[in-house]
Amino acid sequence: MKVLITGGAGYIGTKLVKHLVSLPEIKSITIYDNLSKGHHNFFLGEEFRSKEKIHSVRGDILDTRQLKKLMQETDVVVHLAAIVTTPFANTDPHFYEQVNHWGTAEVVYCAEESPISKFIYLSSTSVYGASDLIADETTNPAPSTFYGISKLRGEEHVNRLAEKKNAINIRGGNVYGYSKSMRFDAVINRFMFDANFTNRIQINGNGKQSRAFIHVDALADSLAQTVIKEVANGTYNLVDKNLQILDIVDVLKEIYPSLEFLFTNQHMNLRELKINPQSRLFDFIDRFETKDLKEELVEFKSRFAF
Repeated sequence: MKVLITGGAGYIGTKLVKHLVSLPEIKSITIYDNLSKGHHNFFLGEEFRSKEKIHSVRGDILDTRQLKKLMQETDVVVHLAAIVTTPFANTDPHFYEQVNHWGTAEVVYCAEESPISKFIYLSSTSVYGASDLIADETTNPAPSTFYGISKLRGEEHVNRLAEKKNAINIRGGNVYGYSKSMRFDAVINRFMFDANFTNRIQINGNGKQSRAFIHVDALADSLAQTVIKEVANGTYNLVDKNLQILDIVDVLKEIYPSLEFLFTNQHMNLRELKINPQSRLFDFIDRFETKDLKEELVEFKSRFAF
């Protein structure tokens, strides 16, 4: 099985490659990334097992000529490439539209004209917007940010592809945890960095807002299984736990007892979004092991150099 991963040198892609490369079903992995986020760490440090399987192509998802050429030698496409700028998900709508919406449209168009058999798109639970109710896969999307709107529009293109290919949308929760290609704009990762190096974190709003989260290892493992196993066409949620921001702060205080925290805009009640972790995707793949948040963050802390 030959796999093409757009955005493969990024935060999630780096972990996904690590999961895929040791699987006997995988013959080759092509990393397609424009490196616009400076994710050169993917290429450094610890070597990947069976590294001869991995190939890198520098390119943009709007470059349809190059994508079409690569897909002629591809069985499965995992489309991770996207603009994600947490917490500024409601700024610069043109940027989100160009990359997340029209970029996905171009990738889908290339897949439609190629011999690939499976297309996996990593969407986001942000397509549900905000609600006091717990969302599940029967909940109608109602995105409230430009980012969420752009991801939902990307899904619509993938759904069109389902008429010809095995097409799968996976709506992931807020991702956290250590990866060689780190993102420190995501809330838990940012808290960990600030707690470790400044002993102070900043909380936006009153901290009572809840979000759905998933560890990067759990997400990568689920994506890898989706690549090699038979999964029906459709849209699936993929989250692990729902946490209030104050729940995360409580765990951080156990790890960093002298931690200080500051509230900004404390009078504001920020949007709420909880997701039912019981996904239909687990009808087709093995469910990942749910771990204690403190255990995960202690392991994260051990990755810091000092």
